[in-house]
Parts: sequence; structure tokens; C-alpha cells
Amino acid sequence: MGTKTIGLREEVYERLKSHKREDESFTELVNRLLDETATDWREGFGTLPEQDARELEAIVADSRAQTSEGLSGRQREALREFVDRET
Repeated sequence: MGTKTIGLREEVYERLKSHKREDESFTELVNRLLDETATDWREGFGTLPEQDARELEAIVADSRAQTSEGLSGRQREALREFVDRET
């Protein structure tokens, strides 16, 4: 396998060097750092165990029902006040 030479600013080199283990080459360091960041954080994002998903759905449905009831009640009250003012 061949090698490549790359240029780094001094501060980047120092940052890399600070992460380098004593028995590790720079190639091994870069490879390790790339492996650590290779995982896509979006993988599995938004998945819940079935029971947790059902509980969450129930909480959301209850919250929506309460919000709807609250809005309906406020609308009815506003209409009553309007009608009372008109009469």
C-alpha cells in the first residue's frame, strides 16, 4: 500500500499530536479518529421500543384532546360574550 504526504497547519498538527497515543503512528491515529466519527448519528434516530412508542402516542393523543377541548371552550365562551354584548 502506498503513502501520501499531506500538509497541515501547525495548530492542526499539534491538535492531532495531542490525541496520538504513545505507541500509535499518525496513520493509526487518523484511522482511529475516522472510525470513531464514521457512525451516522441519524442511524436509528427516532426509533423507540414498541411499548414506549405506544405510551408516547397515548400521551400525544391525550394532549391533543385537552388542547382541542380548551380551544372549543374558549371559543364557546367568546361567542357567549359576543352574543351577550349584542343583546
